[in-house]
Amino acid sequence: MSATNFGLSLVVLRNVPLFAGLNEVELEKLSKVSGRKRVERGAFVVRAGDDTDSLYILLSGRAKVTNSDEEGREIILAWLGPGEFFGEMGLIDGSPRSASVVASEACELLCLSKDAFQRCMQDNFQVAQKLMQSLVRRLREADRKIESLALLDVYGRVARLLLDLSEEVDGRRVVRKKISKQDMARMIGASREMVSKVMRDLELSAYICCEGDLVVILGA
Repeated sequence: MSATNFGLSLVVLRNVPLFAGLNEVELEKLSKVSGRKRVERGAFVVRAGDDTDSLYILLSGRAKVTNSDEEGREIILAWLGPGEFFGEMGLIDGSPRSASVVASEACELLCLSKDAFQRCMQDNFQVAQKLMQSLVRRLREADRKIESLALLDVYGRVARLLLDLSEEVDGRRVVRKKISKQDMARMIGASREMVSKVMRDLELSAYICCEGDLVVILGA
C-alpha cells in the first residue's frame, strides 16, 4: 500500500464506529492490512452463497442488502450508508454469504481480510464488544420486521418503514433518503401499486407531506 493510501485508510478507520476504541498504533496496524475497492452503481459487492473472505466498510455511496425468494423476486433486507459495515457474520462462523449486497450508487469500500479481522477481534476487546452490539441491534431490527409482517397491514408497514427511515431535521421528522416505491414494496413484502396507494392516502389524510424527494411526517 502506498503512503497516500495508507494515510487515507488510517483517517477512514479513525471515523468508523466499530474501531472507535483503538489507539493510533492499533489503527496503523489495521491500516497496513486493509485494502480499498470501488464498485459501480448496480454492481454486486458480494453475492449470496459466496465464500466469506472479507469484512467491508462502506466509505461513500449507498448499498442495499438483498435476497431473492424461490420465484426470483428481490427482497430488500437493509440499506447501508457511509461508516456501516457488512460481512462479519460469515467471518465468525465460517458460513457462506447469507445475502447479496448491491451498490445502489457508486461506492468506495475498505476491505479487511478474514485473517486481519480475526486478529483484530482477538487483540481488541472493544472491537469484539462493538461487533456484538451491532449484531444484537440487527437481530432486534429483524424481530421488528417479522412482527410487522405478521401483525400489521400494508398501511401499518408503510407507516413504520417511514418512521424507521426518518430523522429529525429542524424540528421535523423527515425521510431524506431517496427511496422508490418499488424498493419500499420490496422492503415490506407488498406490491408497488399498493405502496403507491398507501402513500397517496397518507398524504391526502395529512399524515405525510412530500416536498420533492423529501417525505415529511406530520404530527410526529
